[in-house]
Amino acid sequence: MMRVAVTCHSSRPIRRSGGGRAVLSEVYVRKMAERPEDLNLPNAVITRIIKEALPDGVNVSKEARSAISRAASVFVLYATSCANNFAMKSKRKTLSASDVLAAMEEMEFDRFITPLKDALEVYKREQKGKKEASEQKKKDKKPENDEQEKSKEEENEEDSEEVKMVDDQKEMENEDDDVEN
Repeated sequence: MMRVAVTCHSSRPIRRSGGGRAVLSEVYVRKMAERPEDLNLPNAVITRIIKEALPDGVNVSKEARSAISRAASVFVLYATSCANNFAMKSKRKTLSASDVLAAMEEMEFDRFITPLKDALEVYKREQKGKKEASEQKKKDKKPENDEQEKSKEEENEEDSEEVKMVDDQKEMENEDDDVEN
């Protein structure tokens, strides 16, 4: 399997164009995947994003979708590499949201930072809501389980009382048999 790794080097990979926008001038690529297509984002995902971004009735050719997919893949790899550099500087192996935000700033995609922060806050709220709902579900389920356990314990006690009564009755019969003999 061949993988392509894009490495972010703050010394040379970005060339500034006249409009202040960052342009990717060099991407250091190492061979690490069998086929470059292995790194592309799924076509269904790309198609859905394109359809959501464009007004109804606008068609996009297969070649355009493919180009957008490749560009998105390169962007994701480059952003990941830059974020990884920030994590490595902090002597961590796990990328965090702050690493990604710092990478966006380094790559001069400042206009994405606010929407990314907003999306991150929404995600955190959703996760917190899911966690609270799960905990509440466990709490609601626990009393039900307690009631089931109590009823099982009561049944077991009743069963053991019946067994004890039967054992007592047999013991009395055995004593009676002994007395008669």
